[in-house]
Amino acid sequence: MHADGPRPAVRPPYARSVRADEARPQAEEARPQAEEARPAVREPNARSARDGEVPSAVRAGEARPAPRAGTARPVVQRASVRGQILDALRTALVAGELAPGEVYSAPALGERFGVSATPVREAMQQLALEGAVEVVPNRGFRVVERGTRELAELAEIRGLIEVPVMLRLARTVPAARWAELRPLAEATVRAASSGCRATYAESDRSFHRAVLALAGNAQLVRIADDLHRRAQWPLVGGPVSRGRADLVADAAEHTALLDALIAEDLVVVQALVQEHFTGAS
Repeated sequence: MHADGPRPAVRPPYARSVRADEARPQAEEARPQAEEARPAVREPNARSARDGEVPSAVRAGEARPAPRAGTARPVVQRASVRGQILDALRTALVAGELAPGEVYSAPALGERFGVSATPVREAMQQLALEGAVEVVPNRGFRVVERGTRELAELAEIRGLIEVPVMLRLARTVPAARWAELRPLAEATVRAASSGCRATYAESDRSFHRAVLALAGNAQLVRIADDLHRRAQWPLVGGPVSRGRADLVADAAEHTALLDALIAEDLVVVQALVQEHFTGAS
């Protein structure tokens, strides 16, 4: 009777997997929603971890512990840190704190500025592209040694670019526009009087950028500013090649140039601009 009687229902061996497959699409649909709700956490900097560097409070791009409630902490992006270090290195270069011919390592400079070596390397690579330093494998970066001939060549190139532009502007720009640049010219005089070469260098470039910007050519301003910055790097043989008196005399030419431009005296304008570049070399 047992063989001929009713048999209990046997669940097909694949029944569980079928139900699991039916439930899987629902789980797949729910997964994107969960991933969207999950806050993104950046991975730590792999290179810094391999180098064994100590995480810095200003290092960007790394996961940080969540701030306490009610204390919002601004996140510093890596590009911002790199830009700040680049500006600091340029200032140190012009001031003579980075001596020509000397080799500086990224970790040592990072410790000096209170950051990791990574943004320092990135900033130094930019300075290498600009010709201020050169890469020394396994050691760091050497500040390029420059002589008076290179400085004279830069002055000649700047004269070829800026003198014709200023003469053209002198014929077309009204006196009122030139008068608006008076505060920038006076700022160069104050910066020169301070005796700080780095402060004057930035003020000097700001004035020249403002003058050339009146031409409406952004590429001209960019190229001229790059040449101007190169001309401000220190020469080999001393951290500072021009003293305070030289800086003050250079700054005085800015105000004299504005006076000639306002008066539309093209002869004086050309003489002042050419003397300005010659004196700079």
